[in-house]
This record gives sequence, C-alpha cells and structure tokens, in this order.
Amino acid sequence: DDNDRGGRRITVKILVLESSGLVASVAVVTEEKLIGEYTTNFKKTHSQTLLPMMDTLLKMIGIPVQEMDAIVSGGPGSFTGLRIGSATAKGLGLALSIPIISVPTVDAIAYNLCGTDAVVCPLMDARRNQTYTGLYTFDGDQMKCISGQKAVMLGEIIDEINQLGRKVIFLGDGVPVFKPYIEEHIQVPHSYAPIHLSQQRAGALGALALQYYHEGKYESAAEHQPDYLRVSQAERERAQRLKKESEGEKA
Repeated sequence: DDNDRGGRRITVKILVLESSGLVASVAVVTEEKLIGEYTTNFKKTHSQTLLPMMDTLLKMIGIPVQEMDAIVSGGPGSFTGLRIGSATAKGLGLALSIPIISVPTVDAIAYNLCGTDAVVCPLMDARRNQTYTGLYTFDGDQMKCISGQKAVMLGEIIDEINQLGRKVIFLGDGVPVFKPYIEEHIQVPHSYAPIHLSQQRAGALGALALQYYHEGKYESAAEHQPDYLRVSQAERERAQRLKKESEGEKA
C-alpha cells in the first residue's frame, strides 16, 4: 500500500552509493525529487570518504538510514572502489533487511545527458587503452541502448561509432585520457559533455534505480555481488602463472 492512514502517498526512498571511479558520490532520491547529493572528485580513497559522506548527507536532510527502502550500488569500474561501495551497500542491506539495486555504471553516466538527440558514448578509463563503454540514445526521457556496457579496446568503440555515422557526445573520466586518439580517428560530428555532466553522479544512478525498483529489478543483500565486467589484474596474473606452471609440467 502506497498510502499512510492519512491518505498521503508514501514515497520510496533510495540511498545511492557511487564509488566506481575517482568520484565518490552519495545521494537520496524519491520519485518526486533528488533530496540530496554529495559528490567529491579528489585524491582521497573511497574507504576514507564514502561512509562519512553518507552520514553527513543523511544528517543534513534529516532522514535516518533506517527509513531507506533500497540501496543502489553498481559496476563496472575500479576494483577497489567497487569492492568498497558493494561491501558498504551489502552490509547496510543486510542490517536493514532491504534490497540492493544494481545499476550499470556506464548506463548511469549516459543518463546524465537524458533528452539529447545525439548518440551518447560514456568512456571510463579501464587502463591498458581499454574502456568501459556503451552507446545510448534517448527518446524523450526514455534511454535506449544501442550497444550495452562492455570492456573493449578504445579503437573498437570508435570504429563502432564511425560505422553508425551519427553525431556523438563523449563523457566520462576516460575523455581526458582518450581525447587525442578520438580527435585523430573519429569520422562523425562529435562533442564532449561539460564538466558538471561528465562524471559519475549518484543522482543519475538514483534516477535510473527508481525505474529498476518499480520494474522489480533488485536483489537481496545476500545475493548482491559487484559487476566487475572483467577479471582483475591479480586474477589475470594468477591465470598466467597457472598456465606457465601447467606448460612446465607438460614439458
């Protein structure tokens, strides 16, 4: 039931934690509005910032964490950042017995540009000339996915954009890193999002999470796992080591 005894509508309150990249961002959203958002993009680690930011925001808006109906965490992104965000969300979800909504980071970055008529291409720097990326368009406020979030070499997504032949807007923390390559290889009209729309923002994550929540796309805290989208460097090195050892045994 969405109404209390006085007939007023009870709104869903969602706590959003974003720690997939350099940005740390926390927000509280309801269907009606973004109640509060706290975003920093500085050198401190998410283990130092995320919980204090959450506490400060909740105190500022006067809503205790116990009133939340769901928590949002996402991925892909920095392995360490995702682990911190995911563990925080999981711990709170278990303690409060509320579900977790996993929103793809790349989708949420694209959603910053809701309403544009251009193709939107988020670029997260995944190191080694790789990017977490995807291609999106908007029909009014409805986001359509041309190419879902994936980890690819930068050249692959630029080739895909050139084949589409439509104007594109780039955004994300990969833009400063990849801009020289883009300028050299892009063959379609293109631009870059302004700084206030170019990074991860918990508010955009929360706006998408509301849609997910009403569609029933959430999971229990016990089920929740971060979406890394590719194996970590430690796992890659372990696989290479095991491969060498097995080749040594065969020899």
